[in-house]
Amino acid sequence: MRIKKEVLFFLVCFIGAEPFIFSQRVSIHQPNELPQTVYAVGLVKKALLKQGYTVKEGPVDYRINLAVKADQSDRESYSIVPAARAITVLGGGESGLLYGCLSLCEDLRNGLPIEKIKARQERPHLPFRALKFNLPWDTYRHSYALDLHQETCRDLRFWEAFLDMMAENRFNALTLWNLHPFPFMIRPKNFPEACPFSEQELATWQTLYRGIFRMAKERGIDTYLVNWNIFVSPEFAKAHQVALDNLDHKIHATGDTSAIVKRYTRECVTQVLNEYPDLSGLGFTHGEGMWGMTPQQRQDWFGETILEGMRLANRKAKLIHRVPLSANVALGGSTSVDTEVLTRKAMEKLNFLDGPIWAEVKFNWSHAFSSTKLIKVHGGKLNDTYFKPEPKNYKIAWMARNEDIFCLRWGVPNFIREHIATNTQPYVGGYFVGSECYIPAKDYFTKSGLPVDWQYAFQRQWLFYKLWGRLLYNPATPDAVFKTEFTHRYGKGAEVLLEASALAGTTPLRLASYFDFTWDFTLYSEGFMALDKKSMDYISIDRQINQPPADSNYVSIAEYAKTISSGGSLATHKITPPALSQLLERDCNKALGLVKAIKINGNNSLRYEVADIKTWANLGLYFAQKLKGAVALQTYRLTGNTNDKLLAVKYLKQALNHWDAVVAITRPLYNDMPLVHFSESNDSLRFHWEKLRPAVANDLNIAKNATVSTTN
Repeated sequence: MRIKKEVLFFLVCFIGAEPFIFSQRVSIHQPNELPQTVYAVGLVKKALLKQGYTVKEGPVDYRINLAVKADQSDRESYSIVPAARAITVLGGGESGLLYGCLSLCEDLRNGLPIEKIKARQERPHLPFRALKFNLPWDTYRHSYALDLHQETCRDLRFWEAFLDMMAENRFNALTLWNLHPFPFMIRPKNFPEACPFSEQELATWQTLYRGIFRMAKERGIDTYLVNWNIFVSPEFAKAHQVALDNLDHKIHATGDTSAIVKRYTRECVTQVLNEYPDLSGLGFTHGEGMWGMTPQQRQDWFGETILEGMRLANRKAKLIHRVPLSANVALGGSTSVDTEVLTRKAMEKLNFLDGPIWAEVKFNWSHAFSSTKLIKVHGGKLNDTYFKPEPKNYKIAWMARNEDIFCLRWGVPNFIREHIATNTQPYVGGYFVGSECYIPAKDYFTKSGLPVDWQYAFQRQWLFYKLWGRLLYNPATPDAVFKTEFTHRYGKGAEVLLEASALAGTTPLRLASYFDFTWDFTLYSEGFMALDKKSMDYISIDRQINQPPADSNYVSIAEYAKTISSGGSLATHKITPPALSQLLERDCNKALGLVKAIKINGNNSLRYEVADIKTWANLGLYFAQKLKGAVALQTYRLTGNTNDKLLAVKYLKQALNHWDAVVAITRPLYNDMPLVHFSESNDSLRFHWEKLRPAVANDLNIAKNATVSTTN
């Protein structure tokens, strides 16, 4: 006598035994054999098998029908349509089909039975969702922190994992940056001497690049080579006696604009596009290696070399145009507006490219992890030249540079949502996310001897990439998606880690909003460090007092102490140092409370997740006490009230205690880390919070030894 499945399931559950999964037979029907479709089918099959389903042809319990719309006008949209014993995944194009399959796989991986899959549809909010990745060879900056990634980045297994992550998180563009990529990819037909490699060595490099481009295409990801400008290989320079004063590729140098250099550059562009059909496009910028050139001379250079090389290729290609801003204003009395008008006109005239130009603009210079308000761009001020009237031939793509968070995990969903909501006007096409001074390849952070579930650096920061990618694709993606990911990784109860991360992760955002910055090395929020003259140092109490805020909504310590001690008042909408202290204490204490009950149970990967939240929270509490101490110290200097001096000492002692907590948390888990920010002074220096403790303790000494100001 056969027992019905439902009855047997009830009996098993009733007696308290582990319920088992009844295997169901599922067939997958695909619309074509294109590489992207094959990749998507492979993901669905793998997800089904992992959940105990049988994937076969013939009589089955469920059919999964994959289809692509005929018009393909919205290639990255998808819909999932359940029906009786069938599910249809319909993509606007192959990319949409892939995203639909990824959504289906996410449900299956989270344990949702196939018959419970619900109907839904999504379409991209922004068409350009890119990661910035600096390659470790022929780098923009020279540092051991970059060089150490050479072996990892020459391994296609790394790129397969990285591109899988990008596809899963709906990123659709990978931008690869280094100074002069061409000799690594081709032996120029008319300048073979420019390539320094043997045939075998060049073939190895070519296999790497072709593999990256092929795998990216399979995952619906465009690829771009973005190079800095008037550079040639040392071998070419020596052979032709040109550009000899820049053999070491100094970025702030005068480029050689001779006819042979122009021809070499133009022909390299054409040959690379012809020999690498899976490469989507190129990018360039006005700046490096172009010292002393006027804006018009720079634009003429691009027109005669890179753009002409693209025009002469046997196919169309895409273009990233890094727009020149006021820092690039050169000779002849030009203004930033003149330069912007020139560049805009040049972009609007181009008619031989594939799709719109992505006009890259740095959001808040090198420190996008600050305020969601556009405070400044590279060079300072951004006029409305690129926006009014609305462009026809290009779209702005914000460069969200991260030079502030390398080691610790970070994830604040509402910051990213607000960023996107505030800065995606009709003339905006998307975002780049990435770093100049950090390559997310080799994990040089994690202490050995602690088994973890990741291999590469980017995998440690999975939440960072998942939040940016999924929210750029659909800002309405609910927090439940990210909470479920925590549960999937670490079990029931781990979903609170998202809220804890969001609370503690406000620490670097608030520091960067409060501490004015410009280029890369002017701030490193993770370490509470900033550029002091020529070196990267701990932000001392006096530096914190005197530094103006980046965001005008904040009030500096110096201004606040001066105003309050003189009996004045401040605008009610302003965020004062005491108000900022309260926000930090509220959020960081709540974050610590949320993770207090988390049971590690020997899971080292979970140990790191919790430790990073605790670290950010203690850094935030340190910052809160430091702000209080700084206000009291500056008030004492202005008024001579000894009670204020006593308060300063009290608060700075508490700040030191929180710093000691950071050291206690991180010392067993993290190595001393190389940091590009040190390279200009001493590349052998290493970063760890413990190394900064003497400087933190010195804040206390400054308060103890303070005297009344004689200048006020």
